[in-house]
Amino acid sequence: MTDDRIPILALAYGADLLIGDPRWFPHPVRAMGFAIHWGERILRRTIPWERLAGAVLVAVVVGASYGVTCWLLRMLIPSPPMWGLVASVVLLFTCLSTKDLAVESRQVLQALEANDLPLACRRVARIVGRDTHRLDTQGVVRATVETIAESTLDGILSPLCYFVLGGVPLAVAYKAINTLDSMIGHRSARYLRFGWAAAKLDTAANWIPARLSAALFTVAAWLGWYRAADAWRCAWRDGHGGPVPNAGIPEAAMAGALGVRLGGVNWYEGRVVDMPYMGEPRRPLEPPRIREAIRLMYSCSFVAWLTAMGALFVRTRW
Repeated sequence: MTDDRIPILALAYGADLLIGDPRWFPHPVRAMGFAIHWGERILRRTIPWERLAGAVLVAVVVGASYGVTCWLLRMLIPSPPMWGLVASVVLLFTCLSTKDLAVESRQVLQALEANDLPLACRRVARIVGRDTHRLDTQGVVRATVETIAESTLDGILSPLCYFVLGGVPLAVAYKAINTLDSMIGHRSARYLRFGWAAAKLDTAANWIPARLSAALFTVAAWLGWYRAADAWRCAWRDGHGGPVPNAGIPEAAMAGALGVRLGGVNWYEGRVVDMPYMGEPRRPLEPPRIREAIRLMYSCSFVAWLTAMGALFVRTRW
């Protein structure tokens, strides 16, 4: 018995490492974002109950993402096998973000190394949801390292997990869940009720991958000669508190591996949010930590890919 998901995963992961997320590429997330934007406008006008309207939007966008992907792949079945493989590889490739995360983070690092703090603040604003104009150098480093850790979960570990569980359609559906959470799941006055379903579903979808991330980051830290024991200890000691479920586990593992302390005061739309501390301040939060976080992200990504390939290989033996 063979599993076509093995070559799909190998090719998609390789494409992600080589190509990343080129701006010219017709990324499905852009279509999801368009649907979410217009769906919100329509549903707010037609359904007076915000939670219900938001839940309908979540059901439609996630269901459509899964259904359209299944339809597309089935439509290609009568075609030459290569077309179905190409479509599957391209769709899975768009669910992964290893290189893109590294590129965006390196641009922040380059600005800091050039002593251009305003530019670093503008660049980090592209990858974080917090207010960045008031950050100092240490704050920019912390924001970048935290985002690398959280995005490793959202952009690499969870898509791989759902691909193993349900193939390309389930990975695309997860990407829709994550996009909904990014756009309407945050705790602002506008989305506190409307985005409730999106936030809850994203929390549920990331629950298992977040806990797997503790082991994956620990192995990655060991391979990269970072603090593997501290990564494991901090993930379980510090990673379960705070207002952001699941994200604390990879962030705490990252903090332990690098020997830094993450968390503290963040600003969101002018409002102070106190985040719990993670890790211990053995080393200062200086720009080189961003480079180390990128290396650890790549290592964790590779470990997760090997784990997914192994899981698919074992499945073929049953």
